Amino acid sequence: MKTNNLGYPRIGSNRELKKASELYWAGKISADELIDAGKEIRIKNWHLQLEAGVNLIPSNDFSFYDQVLDLTLTVGAVPERYTAFAKTNSSLDLYFAMARGAQKDGQDVVAMEMTKWFDTNYHYIVPEFTKNQKFELFSEKIINEFKEAKDLGIVSKPVLIGPVSYLLLGKEKEEGFHRIDLIDALLPVYFEILEKLQSENAEYIQLDEPFLALNLTDKERSVITKVYNEINTRFPNLKIILANYFDCFGENLETVLALPVDTLHLDLVRCELQLNDILESGKLASNVNLSLGVVDGRNIWKNDFKKSLELIKKAVDAVGENRVLIAPSCSLIHSPCDLELETTDQTLTPEIKQWLAFAKQKINEIVLLKQFASGEVDIKNSPDYERNVMANENRKTSKLIHNSKVKERVAAITASDDKRKSTFAKRRKSQIEALNLPLFPTTTIGSFPQTAEVRSWRAKFKKGELTTEQYNNLIEKETEAAIRFQEETGIDVLVHGEFERNDMVEYFGEQLDGFTFTKNGWVQSYGSRCVKPPVIYGDVSRPNPMTVKWSQYAQSLTQKWVKGMLTGPVTILQWSFVRNDQPRSETCTQIALAIRDEVVDLEKAGIKIIQIDEPAIREGLPLRKEEWDKYLDWAVKAFRISASGVNDDTQIHTHMCYSEFNDIIQNIADMDADVITIECSRSQMELLDAFANFKYPNEIGPGVYDIHSPRIPSRKEMVGLLQKASAVIPVDQLWVNPDCGLKTRHWDETKKALIEMAAAAQEMRAAVKTPVN
Repeated sequence: MKTNNLGYPRIGSNRELKKASELYWAGKISADELIDAGKEIRIKNWHLQLEAGVNLIPSNDFSFYDQVLDLTLTVGAVPERYTAFAKTNSSLDLYFAMARGAQKDGQDVVAMEMTKWFDTNYHYIVPEFTKNQKFELFSEKIINEFKEAKDLGIVSKPVLIGPVSYLLLGKEKEEGFHRIDLIDALLPVYFEILEKLQSENAEYIQLDEPFLALNLTDKERSVITKVYNEINTRFPNLKIILANYFDCFGENLETVLALPVDTLHLDLVRCELQLNDILESGKLASNVNLSLGVVDGRNIWKNDFKKSLELIKKAVDAVGENRVLIAPSCSLIHSPCDLELETTDQTLTPEIKQWLAFAKQKINEIVLLKQFASGEVDIKNSPDYERNVMANENRKTSKLIHNSKVKERVAAITASDDKRKSTFAKRRKSQIEALNLPLFPTTTIGSFPQTAEVRSWRAKFKKGELTTEQYNNLIEKETEAAIRFQEETGIDVLVHGEFERNDMVEYFGEQLDGFTFTKNGWVQSYGSRCVKPPVIYGDVSRPNPMTVKWSQYAQSLTQKWVKGMLTGPVTILQWSFVRNDQPRSETCTQIALAIRDEVVDLEKAGIKIIQIDEPAIREGLPLRKEEWDKYLDWAVKAFRISASGVNDDTQIHTHMCYSEFNDIIQNIADMDADVITIECSRSQMELLDAFANFKYPNEIGPGVYDIHSPRIPSRKEMVGLLQKASAVIPVDQLWVNPDCGLKTRHWDETKKALIEMAAAAQEMRAAVKTPVN
């Protein structure tokens, strides 16, 4: 029996990668210093796993930005617009330009699209393919990192996204072909990579094919068969671990069981029943091993050793101990690094902490499970086993978790609680009269830049170095400055800037019962952007108003409307570590009722426009289509519960970013928000097609300014995007806004971009000779 890890967090225990990357982008450290910082993280990760007793330690799971972008560079799928930039810049700067765009030495290139990695909050850079796409081995990162580990005495297991999933992760940039048709052009590069790894004496290769958890076509399944037969024919001595995660193989199982691979990895956290399906099928080849993903790679709850050992025993009894590997369900990049860094009891109490495990602890769980299952360690005399059983039992019976009043309120929900008082058509008339906004109204998505100074105020306040009065005075001044800037710029619907907030989910979780927090529980969202998800451990309720004070203060400063800014129930759920002892739908409904209370209080305080952000509603969609309706039913209902307690003339906005909407456009319409804002600039308004084809009835703000890139778009560029939008959406339905919140940007670029955005809206208004209502 072996232990097998699929991937380890790349950010560093203290976010060393984030800090080094941002220093490099700011020109404060050299490329060599950034590269050294990455190497140091890799070495620490490898040694940690080696010392813990992991047998198959991954390499190439490290990335300076994103593993899909790494592979795009590796196989030379660099879009043509970067050709000139590549000639005068390093491959590292080319890599970052593809991720972030670049304005440098007179060169101006836009970033590649970014979207969510399956149903996670991790974002990847979308590969771009043309009909005659050429591939070549452009970067040897995977080989170099294998050699780097080998120099340390570690024969690692290189990890690579499989060729079929890589193509399916991408997007066709011209018509007349399907990206899966590029497989014959791509495979030779994979063969070259495998040849080089084999020559370096690699034994195991992990090929990730997470699309095997989705509904594939017959053609896609036939390509899977072709690819892995060819790999086996060319490299019979390489041990290929075919990794699927996030769901079952489903109808792809028969295809998978016929593949000539060494090991199948199963996510038994998301799909426990597939083990029975495989063992009972009689089709598992006698030379194929099973990697059992029994430790949850996506959540932070301590493993239940009793349950995991039952699954392991079932597999061992069926195929033998030597054909079983113990593993996390997926890569641990979705987990925080180390629970040992949580050294304060102020928020994460000892009782709750005993229920948790982060990446380092999950590695130890994998090793312990292997020792218990193989008999190396006697369970009866193991304090580790005893502590695990006691912690899991304590969690089931803890009085911290259950609140009878919350459960009673959920049970009392009626059909009217998730419906506005009137239809959108009637509400719109009331809102036009009450709000009196111009054509192409401008707004932002909510947050403004959080400077180092603003963050330092919050840190000092938490440490007691600033009094409440001193802290509030500083936030008031920053809020007023943001209001004055927006007024001067000519923005129509203002925001208060959210200077008092740390994170759009954490801020609310801190004020809701049933949540707790970590000090160092960071996970990567994209690039250098790390988030610290709250932990939902119990029933959720809102003891006090959360945002009214600052929204009301901002509104008192101006005659223009100021939006109240809230995070929606589905996004709070998706971007938290969620309790796993009740259905997610139940937890989401509890959150929805808490947000509903806040919406009602904002309206009472005179806030007439309220935005309830739901960027994660598409992200939460199950991978298998047959499970969509059930999820969308409770997710849409939760949003409507949160939004439906207000009068007709109060305008409800929602925001979604980096999502494909075609398949769920009816469900988005069913949310019945008065205005939806979406990311559109990176896709050049392509995402708007779903709304146009559907004839989306409500108002919509397609983003015209990519805030995930440091480049500043011109007025002409934004006008061009608005012209594309107005060609498919009636102009009286269109809003003008950035793609997302501006928290991560700098003030200088933000001001320049928003001035151009407001001017673009003015130009569009002037071009429409007859105003439309």
